[in-house]
Formats: sequence, structure tokens, C-alpha cells
Amino acid sequence: MAEARVFSDRTHPPNRSQAGIISKIRLENFMCHSNLEIEFGDWVNFITGQNGSGKSAILTALCVAFGSRARGTQRANTLKDFIKTGCSYAVVQAEIKNQGEDAFKPEIYGDIIIVDRRISESTSSIALKNSRGRRVASKKEDLREIIEHFNIDVENPCVIMSQDKSREFLHSGNAKDKFKFFFKATLLQQVDDLLKGIEKQLNDATALVNHLEETLRPILKELDELQEKIKSMEFVEEISHQLQLLKKKLAWSWVYEADRKLDVQQKNIEKLKGRVLTCQEKIDEQHLIIEKFSDQLAKKKTQIANIMERTSEARRMKEDLQQSLSMALKEKLELEGERERRTNDIQKMVQQVKVLEQQIHDFHEQHVRSTQVEENEMEERLRSLQVKLDEVNVNWERLKEEEDAIIQMLTMIENDVEKISNQIEDAERSHREVSSRICELQMHQTNKVTAFGGGRVSNLLQAVERHHQRFSNPPIGPIGVHVKLEHGDMWSIAIESAVGILLNAFIVTNHKDSRVLRACAREANYNHLQIIIYDFARPRMNIPRHMLPQTSHPTAFSIMHSVNPTVLNVLVDVGHCERQVLVKDYDTGKTVAFDQRISNLKEVYTSDGYKIFHCRFSRGSAQTILPPNKNIRAGRLCGSFDNQIKNLEKDALEAKEHILQGRGIKQSKETELGNLQDKLSSLKRRRINVERDYRSKEFELQDVKKLISSEETSAPSSTVDELHQEISKLQDRIREGEIFVEKLQMEVNEAAIKAKDFRISFENLCESAKSEIDALAETEKEVMTIETTLHEAEAKKKHFEQVMNTRVLSDLKNAEAKYRELEQNCKDDRNKASIICPESEIEALGGCKESNPEQLSAQVTRWSQKLQRESQRFSESIDDLRMLYEKKERRISRKQQTYKAFREKIEACDKALQLRWSKFERNATLLKRQLTWQFNGHLKKKGISGQIRVNYEEQTLSVEVKMPQDASTSSVRDTRGLSGGERSFSTLCFALALHEMTEAPFRAMDEFDVFMDAVSRKISLDAILDFALAQGSQWIFITPHDISMVKHDERIKKQQMAAPRG
Repeated sequence: MAEARVFSDRTHPPNRSQAGIISKIRLENFMCHSNLEIEFGDWVNFITGQNGSGKSAILTALCVAFGSRARGTQRANTLKDFIKTGCSYAVVQAEIKNQGEDAFKPEIYGDIIIVDRRISESTSSIALKNSRGRRVASKKEDLREIIEHFNIDVENPCVIMSQDKSREFLHSGNAKDKFKFFFKATLLQQVDDLLKGIEKQLNDATALVNHLEETLRPILKELDELQEKIKSMEFVEEISHQLQLLKKKLAWSWVYEADRKLDVQQKNIEKLKGRVLTCQEKIDEQHLIIEKFSDQLAKKKTQIANIMERTSEARRMKEDLQQSLSMALKEKLELEGERERRTNDIQKMVQQVKVLEQQIHDFHEQHVRSTQVEENEMEERLRSLQVKLDEVNVNWERLKEEEDAIIQMLTMIENDVEKISNQIEDAERSHREVSSRICELQMHQTNKVTAFGGGRVSNLLQAVERHHQRFSNPPIGPIGVHVKLEHGDMWSIAIESAVGILLNAFIVTNHKDSRVLRACAREANYNHLQIIIYDFARPRMNIPRHMLPQTSHPTAFSIMHSVNPTVLNVLVDVGHCERQVLVKDYDTGKTVAFDQRISNLKEVYTSDGYKIFHCRFSRGSAQTILPPNKNIRAGRLCGSFDNQIKNLEKDALEAKEHILQGRGIKQSKETELGNLQDKLSSLKRRRINVERDYRSKEFELQDVKKLISSEETSAPSSTVDELHQEISKLQDRIREGEIFVEKLQMEVNEAAIKAKDFRISFENLCESAKSEIDALAETEKEVMTIETTLHEAEAKKKHFEQVMNTRVLSDLKNAEAKYRELEQNCKDDRNKASIICPESEIEALGGCKESNPEQLSAQVTRWSQKLQRESQRFSESIDDLRMLYEKKERRISRKQQTYKAFREKIEACDKALQLRWSKFERNATLLKRQLTWQFNGHLKKKGISGQIRVNYEEQTLSVEVKMPQDASTSSVRDTRGLSGGERSFSTLCFALALHEMTEAPFRAMDEFDVFMDAVSRKISLDAILDFALAQGSQWIFITPHDISMVKHDERIKKQQMAAPRG
């Protein structure tokens, strides 16, 4: 068994005691020690020894004694691993001073508290003894109470820094590891875990209270139903009384209705008598018109007969002269045509003669040219023609290029004109759409109902009004009429995108009303009407806050208001508007929909109409963004359409300006296009002329070439004599043709004179008969007008006579018969009503002259059914129901008060938690600053400066050190860039800064001076001793190095462990 040798450099240690410091520790069969007992001084203790002498086991034993787990010591996995080899148990006994004002239960434990930890192969036990060695407690809770009282946290590296923690801390350059060390050493980790645990418990408690409140909903609903039942039973007698009153009113309403019908029938008879007089007056009026125009027609026909006799002979002569004139003109034209043909034939024959004479001349010249000079002239002519032909060809190609360039420019301008035309068409289409929208808004401004379905809705509402008695409850709709929008200018487009399809819908209370409303829609020609069936009796929903999206942005439900609870319930149940969040812009919408993970969120709509949501699939979900609907009709829920109309009128004016501007540009382009077309036509004409010139010169060149070739060949087969004979024959035919043409010219002149005579005679005849013919035509026109007026008067007279006989007289007869029948019915109804009740009783109740019998009859039927239904529904007495209602109400009230108290306490705890979180953050910031100041203060002892940067968000801690020998201004941000001694010293300064920020009765450090050179170690020892003596806690330093350089002081106790045995 290795015994420890303990010595002190002072024979008289200072008489000082403090609650919580370690006075003695005893180890038995613990790790390498069989029996070891060490007494500690109240201030600074140095324990030295060779490697393997069991120095580190002392700190491990302290950790085990104060309840640390085996893994927390980083020396073993289980406590039984600490038992020395060959032994069956181990004992760790630590004595704690319990003196002074901070003593823990001194009346029980005395001046010393002994913590006895016994470890066996299977179990471990704890015994807490007083100063006399008597056991006081044996539970872990008692040990934890002592530890918390003295603030002993052996897992805190600032209380006990073991050998492994020292190596890990000195070698680590990871910023996150340093942060963990700082977070744990300053107890921020413990506070953070505690606050998070409390926050989780508060959330669980809130969820539990919400669940408990949800369980009350069925009971509240049952209570409401019971109250409705009581109210219904209270109204049974009132219903019976109302039914009797309605029956009395119904009886007298039939009497008053008969009186009204009698008055109406009397007025109808008087009206029909007036129609008889009116019809007779119109018949007499038309008869006078017929007599008047008949006399005028007879006179005009006599006048026409006289004129016809006078003009018949002139008309016959006119027709004969006109026929003769036509024949003469036809003959003249035929003769002129024949003359022209003969003249053309003569000209052709003259031309043939010239050609033949030219051939004869050519033949003579061909035989004359035989010298070399003539041949040279022909060749020179040939070259000259070829040069001219080349010049013409170059000119033609230049004109062709200019023509192609102009054609290309024309194509470009035509494309521009087409593009401008399309733009003008688009602007005109936009102008028409805006104008249509303005008319639509003006119609909406006059009648708001038309904004939710157009004119069809008005027709549908009229049909519903006509068939109102067929509905159980009047339909509600369109929904948009019953909804008002808050901040309509901002959210109108978003609301239209979210629930716009529901705004045109109608709500009915049952399926029967749905069929009736569908029939009314067909009658109003309103196809595809959306009808929602919903119970009108349901009260307005009260949506709990936890079921709404947890966001500061408004929902569609929060900005829509309605006085009708059924409309709001439909918007929630059908439209899910309470889960539709509205945002101002696209980026905010994406953040809310995809990044914040908001519960109860269905969709997000932006103010300009974007729809953002998660599209769910069988294998997951996808982020979906739908653009705004271009056909959406925004602003229907706005209170006024004036601003929209002004904006649209401004858009229409801008569109009209675009149209005028485009037309101006188009006109200028068309003018430019016309100029280019004229220029192109001019170029084409020039090119064609040049082309013709080219062809003529080319033919001339070919003729010259043929002439040269013909000279080289033999003479032609035809002779000059044959050509002379042919010329003679043609000259004979030309003379004969000229004689015939002269004859034809004479005949043409005679025909022209004849036609002229006929025309003069025809004009004279027409002039003489013109007055008679004009008078005849005017008279015939008057006769036609009179006949038309006469036929119209006869038709009107016949019509009025038919109306008189078939409609007016028969209607009058039927009306008089119906009047007599109604008069008899009125007497009978009055007698029956008098039997039921006197008329004075009805008048005393306010009368019923304005009531409709059909409506009263329907009300009597409904009240009778309601009375029967209500009477059959309730079998219990109303007193029993009231007692049951009061009993349930008291029970629910007690539960609600209890749950309300729970929620108030939870809210108070939540406020306290938030206050503690704010204090925690403030303290964390202060600790960060304090750590930097103290760290820099310790570094200055060696002439080093530095800084510590702590980032709580990223959980990193970086150490910056600037050495005195470094001439540059940059700092070393990673301590691994320093030498071993420098790194150990800076790390030690960091540890001392942490020690200065924490409180504990004792502190222990193992191998704190490793990797230091002599100078750094001397400075480190002086710094740590000064700090330990000034700080006031008990310090235990364990090192394998020589400590002779440590200064002597009565508060410093040095002990050396025995060397290990081989």
C-alpha cells in the first residue's frame, strides 16, 4: 500500500476556517491507493509527485464523493472500476468544514460534515455524518442539498479541472469547445437548460388547458340546445294565441280582399266603357277619311284618262323614232368597223411592199460590197454595237440593284406598318376593355348587386321575390353584398383571389330550398349558380386563437366583416378564410409560406394576387406559387367605385393617346411607303426602257452577225424578179382596197346624216310632249299616294271594328258578369267573418285591410305546423328543464372559472419566464464583457494583450492574443499558432478569468502548468498564486513539476506524494 508523505513549509499555518472547504480526504482501496489520508490547508495546497503516484486519483475521489457519475470523471465507465485490483470494495471519505455564518444546519452536523461514499461490486452507498462520526442522512437528495448550499459543482471545470480536462482545454483550438467550457463554467448552461425546461412545461400546460376548454364545447352546445328548448316551450302558448289572431284576421282579410276586387272590377268596367267610346270615335274618324280620299281618287283617275288620250299618239311616234335612231346608229357603227378593217389590211400590204423593196435593195448592196474596206466597216460596226450593248447592260444592272434596295426598304417599312397596326389594334382592344369595365363599374355603382353576377343577379332576385312563399327561409345572397372589406384598396385583389368564387354564391337552409332556388335561376337564365346549403340557426363561430395562424399578418377572415353570422360561418367552413394569410409583397409571402413553418396556415395571398402554398402529394409536398389571375375583378368589395373609375378613365385616355400617336406614325410610314413605291415604279420604267434598248441593240448585233455570215455563204435562192412580181400583186390589191374604203366612207357619211336627222326629230318630239308626260307622271304619283292612304284607313277601320266586336264588348260583358259574382261572394264572406268575430274586434287590434289573404293563409299554415311540431317535441315539463339547465350551468361555470384561473397562472408564469430570459441574456452579455476585461488583465502580467469574442448565436468563443515581440498589428486568432508555453499561459489566463467570475468554496487544478517553458511557468505560478490568495477560496494544485520556485507563505501548504513502488 502506497503511503503519502505530507510536509508543510510552515510550522504554524494560519488559523482560518470557512464553510464548505475540504479539510481532509481519506481513500481506501480506491484506484492505486490502499490507504491514503491527506489534510488540506484553508488557502493554497500544492500536491506534487512522480507520474503514477496517484495524484490525479485525489481529484477523482473528490468528484466521486460529491455525487459525480463515473463517466463524468472521464476515468472509468462504472463506479466499480475505481475499486483497486484484488479488493472487493472502495471507500472515499471527505470532511467539509461547517463553520461560520454560512454553515449548513450546524445544530445537526456540527463543525464538520463527513461525506462517506462506499463502493462495492454491485452497489454504492452514501452516508452523511456529523462531527462526532454519527450518521445523519444517507440519501442522494440530502447530499444534493449540501452541494447546492455550498455551491459545489464538481462537473464545473472551474471547480475541478482534472488532468483530462486540462489536456483537452490546453490543446483544443475549436471555438465551439471553448464556448462550451465558458458556458458551463459560468453556469449559463445550467440556467439555459432550466429555462428551456420551464418553457416546455408551460407549453404542455397551455396545451392541456386548451384541451380542457375544448372538452367544454359539447357541454356548452348541449346547454344552448336546452335553453332553446325551454324558449320553444315558452312560446307554445304564444304561438297558439298568435294562431287564433291570424285566423280571425284571415277571415276578415277575405272580406277586404273581395271589397278590393269589387272596386278593381268596377274601375275595369268603367275603363272598358271608355274604350267602347274611344273605338267608336276612331271608327267614325277612319270612315270620314275613306269618303274623303275616295272622292279624290275618282277625280284623279278621270284626269289621268284625259291625259292618256292626248299623249298616246305622241308616245307611239316617239317609240318609232327611237327605233329608227337605234337602227341608224347600228348601221353606222358596222360600216365604220368594216372601214377600219379594210384600212388596216391596206396598211399591212403597204408594209409588206416596203419590206420586199428593202430586200431587193439589200440584195443589190450585198453584191456590190466585195472589198476589204467594207468588211472592216462591218467589223468596226460590230465592235461598236458590242461596246454599246455592254454599257446598256451595266446601266441595267445598276438600276436592278437600286430596285432591289428599294424593295428591301419597302419590305422593312411594310413590316413596321404591320407592327404599328397590331399595336394600334391592341391599344384599341385595351381601350374597349377599359371602356367596358368603366360601364360595368358605373352599373355596379348604381346597383351594387350587379357586381356579383351582373344583370342575371337582379333577374334572379326578382324571381326569388316572386316565389318567396316556396322557401322555408329566404335565401342569402349574393354573399359579396353582405360582406364589407377593411382596407379595401390594399386587400381587394388578395380577397378576390382567396374567396372571390364564393362572393357570387347564394346560401339556403336545406335541400328543398336549394331546388327551388335552382328553378328560380333557370327562370332568370342564370346557369351554373353556386348554391351552399347551411344551417341558418347556427350561431356565429368563435375560433380559438391557437387554431389560427400564429403570425402578425392579417388573415382574410380578420379583414372581412358582416352583420350576418351565417355569411361569416360559410366563409370559414367553405372558404377556410381564417387560415388564409394576407401579406403585402411577394418576398414576404414566400418567407411566411415556406420559411417560418406557421401552424394552421393553408395559403398565403399577396396584395397583388399571388397565391403561395404547399401542394400536397402522396410522397410529400412541393412549394407552389400561382401568378395573379388576369381576369380577376378587383374592387367589388370597396365602398366606392369613384377611384377605380377615375383610374380606368385615365387608362382609357392613355390608350386613346397611344392610338392617336400610333395612327400618326402609321400615316407617316404609309406616306414614306407611297413615295418609295412611286420611286420603285419610276425605276422599273427606266429599267424596262433600258431592257428594251438592250434587246434592240442585241437584235441589231445579231442582224449584223447574220449579215456577215450571209456574205460568206452562197446567194439566196429567191431572185429579185420573183420579189418584183410579188410587189406588183400587192400594189394591185392595195388599189382595190383603197377604192372599197372610199366607198365605205361615203356610206358611213350617209348613215351619220340619217342618224342625225332621226335624233333631231326625236328631240323635237320629246320637247313637244314633255309637259304632257310630266303632268301624267305627277298625276299617277298622286293617285298611288291616295290609294295607299285609302287602304290604310280601310285597314284601321276594319281593325277597330274587330277590336270593338271581339274584345271590348265581350270584355265589358264578362266584366259585368264577374262584378255581380264578386258582389255576391263579398256578401257571403262578410256573413261568415261576422260569425267568427265582429269587425270591431279586428279594428281594435289594428285592422288587416292591408294584409294579403294568401300571405295570412301561409302564415296560419306555418304557425299551425309549428304549434303541432313544438307540442310533439317536448315530453318533459318546463320546470324540470329549467332545473336541469341551472344545474349544468353551475357545473360548467365552476369549470370555466377553474380553467380561467389556470390560464391566468400560466400567463403569469410565461411573463415571469420572459423576464428571466431577458435577465439571462443581459447577464450573458455582462459576463462576456467581464471575461474579456479580466482575461486581458491577466495577460498584461507577461506583457501580452488579448481579447475574447463570444458569439451566443453561433455558440463560438475565439481568443485573440498579440505577443509583444510581434511588430505587426495583426493578432493571433488561434492559440495553436503560439508556442506550447505561450498557449498554456494564455489558456491559464482564460481559466483564471473564468475562476474570477465563478464562486465555489474550493477549487482544484491538475497539471495546469504543462507545456510551459521556465519563464512562462514562473509567471503562471506567480499569477495563479496571487489570484488564489486574493480570491479567498481554497485552492488545490496538482503538478508533477518542481515547486521550489513557489514563494513561501504561511497560507501555502505543500505536500509530496510517495513514489510509486515497482
